Amino acid sequence: MLSTLASLTVTALQAKLRAREVSPREALDALAARIDAVDGRLRGYLSTDLEYARRAAESADVTLPLGGVPIAVKDVVSVAGQPCGCASKILAGYRAPFDATAIARLRAAGAIPFGRTNMDEFAMGSSTENSAFQLTRNPWDLSRVPGGSSGGSAAVVAADTAFAALGTDTGGSIRQPAALCGCVGLKPSYGRVSRYGLVAFASSLDQIGPLTKTVADAALLLGVMAGRDPLDSTSLDAPVPDYAAAVRDFSIKGARIGLPKEYFVSGIDPQVEAAVRAAVAHYAKLGAEIVEVSLPHTEYAVAVYYIIATAEASANLARFDGVRYGHRAADTNGLLEHYGRTRAEGFGPEVKRRIILGTYVLSSGYYDAYYLRAQKVRTLMRQDFEKAFAQCDALICPTSPVPAFKLGERTADPLAMYLADIFTIAANLAGICGVSLPGGFAKAADDGDRELPIGVQLLGPAFAEEKLLGIAHAFEQTTDWHQRRPALG
Repeated sequence: MLSTLASLTVTALQAKLRAREVSPREALDALAARIDAVDGRLRGYLSTDLEYARRAAESADVTLPLGGVPIAVKDVVSVAGQPCGCASKILAGYRAPFDATAIARLRAAGAIPFGRTNMDEFAMGSSTENSAFQLTRNPWDLSRVPGGSSGGSAAVVAADTAFAALGTDTGGSIRQPAALCGCVGLKPSYGRVSRYGLVAFASSLDQIGPLTKTVADAALLLGVMAGRDPLDSTSLDAPVPDYAAAVRDFSIKGARIGLPKEYFVSGIDPQVEAAVRAAVAHYAKLGAEIVEVSLPHTEYAVAVYYIIATAEASANLARFDGVRYGHRAADTNGLLEHYGRTRAEGFGPEVKRRIILGTYVLSSGYYDAYYLRAQKVRTLMRQDFEKAFAQCDALICPTSPVPAFKLGERTADPLAMYLADIFTIAANLAGICGVSLPGGFAKAADDGDRELPIGVQLLGPAFAEEKLLGIAHAFEQTTDWHQRRPALG
């Protein structure tokens, strides 16, 4: 009974809770038992607060949209009273004194945030190998990465040690790990979900979003979190649609799906390309119209992203100096040495690399040559998407160019790691919405033909999550890729 409960989707658990077939405490106990059995090998959680969760479960109102549903949270989103360390030594011992707006809205809907998931330090990475504390492993193959930076959140959802989890997406950090772990990952449009309480990496790119077992679950969580927040001036002041109802009522017939030629280039794993093209053919059989489109500035996406993101990171991370909270270097001689040693001891290599690069592109003499030019190209990329969406309702492409790669395979080559996000970065630069969903499996030829998940990515216009989720749901409901689970025992 416990193992069956832990494997439920949020929607299915919600139905059982409302029918009084299962109590919130029983659901939580099932999850706790699954974590005890599996997470020692998976290492998806940095910490859990099951005592709080059990108290909350006892008084949960199951009539609420998420009443009694436990939710895991990436270690970069503030939950009052829980650690918020961003998987970094520089925030060791820090506990959030307040809830992020997304968390406050989940609580108001009855959800129980109970665990902190592992991540790349300050969300900087594509494999979760940059965590200062532990390596999270892919539940389909424990010798491989779960993707990043929300790798912990994706891994716990795929392994049934969470019913759903929150992640953050700056350049693909929800969608890419969702693809590598075989679950659903939704990046909302910029401004759809408040960023208040999210520890910033790159403020013009970051978005909080859900990782779930199904599209319907993603729609449910988005509907709870979305909406204007007076604490975040970048949040959209517009009504929030009923995403869950929109998904149920959507008809795929006549929908136009664009195939961007720039997203099918050399270097894609042949099995990944075959799976995406099979998804395109499947949509055509369902009655969708397939149209070819072009996004001519795609080739500049990685360069533009790593200028803008690192520039914003260098400014945002200046606050971590050991004066007010977190790690503080001992026995320093003066303020400058205090700053230098604290940051040298607290930040990991990838964070230091990005701070240095960001400071460089913002420095006198280089601002115009790099940062200003990158912002201009970003505008051109946004215009590319606008022209493409004038011809179609959504775009389809791979989420990741390759399935999950081996732990340690790319750690010595930062550029190869950066290219893991080549198909996801542009959506963040343009502020549009995107979702990755299970679309097949690849044979790992170097590992006894082990099967690894493949993600299909759908991109939609800004604030068009209703239609995007409907298109994703149509594929999910007529395939069975999302029903397969890793054999963790």
